[in-house]
Amino acid sequence: MKNLSKIMLWMAVLPLLFVMSCKDDDPAPATGAFGELSTYLQANSLDLDDILSGWIEKGIPASVDDVPAFVDKYYIMDIRKQEHYDDGHIQTAVNSSLGSIVADAKAANPSKPILVVCYSGQSAAHAVVALRLSGFEDTKTLKWGMSGWNSENDVWSGNTSSFAVGHDNWTLPASPATAADNNYPEISSTATGAQLLEERVTFMTEKGFQGVLSADVVATPSDFFINNYWGTEHNELYGHISTAIRNNTHTLENGGFKDLDPSKTVVTYCWTGQTSSIITAYLTVLGYEAKSLKFGSNSMIYSELQSGKWAPPAVDLPKVKTE
Repeated sequence: MKNLSKIMLWMAVLPLLFVMSCKDDDPAPATGAFGELSTYLQANSLDLDDILSGWIEKGIPASVDDVPAFVDKYYIMDIRKQEHYDDGHIQTAVNSSLGSIVADAKAANPSKPILVVCYSGQSAAHAVVALRLSGFEDTKTLKWGMSGWNSENDVWSGNTSSFAVGHDNWTLPASPATAADNNYPEISSTATGAQLLEERVTFMTEKGFQGVLSADVVATPSDFFINNYWGTEHNELYGHISTAIRNNTHTLENGGFKDLDPSKTVVTYCWTGQTSSIITAYLTVLGYEAKSLKFGSNSMIYSELQSGKWAPPAVDLPKVKTE
């Protein structure tokens, strides 16, 4: 009888132990201001995959004749310095800055989708995150920036390089992303909901474009937490920076940010530095210390790239000078 009682007791306890062990293995839920922000972003369809949906305009006009129809589709905001804007900008574009772009967009209240333009397409990607998180959900950036519009504005060609080919800190073959369960970053704020998001967007835009040179990252990869934002097949084809993980599926919903270490500077790299700029801006809003590897893989293994490769514009499209 005693043995039967013991068996029944164990049958009751074992499921509880199993549940407890599973819970111990699960990532801890987000709490505090980060948890509040995470919940709000997901509830309002502002997770990272939402921000990354259709965020870039790749269809640069093929000829001068196509320019009027192209510019007519957008309210164009050029966030380059005033003197560079004055020296030549896309017809109808207005001058703004990363720090003021949300306020400027709200003041203009355009009826058309916003197209953000910068020098290379990288700073504009930060602005796209700010605008999409502020209610301008159709905002896009112009691929390659003004560099792809007119060769006189080319800042890309001088920033392509193949220095990492054969470098000791470039690893072949590539390894998969490592599993991790880090804490989420801490955000110091008592705000909630929309007010909290507005605070964080303002923080990101006032901080400015966060970029880092590839030479610095490749030289000392252990100084950073590096995320390679490629698919598996490209990792296997090209390799990656030593110590880098690979995660191109980050979302708040799936807990994908748990593999990022908030105690280190998170550096994301992609092909051109444009997608990684989107991710970096979003991570900054979330409270991470984040940087985008400038000019992406084009600045490290340009000669090896079979896609995502910079080329000067085939046609120089017209610019308007400020009188």
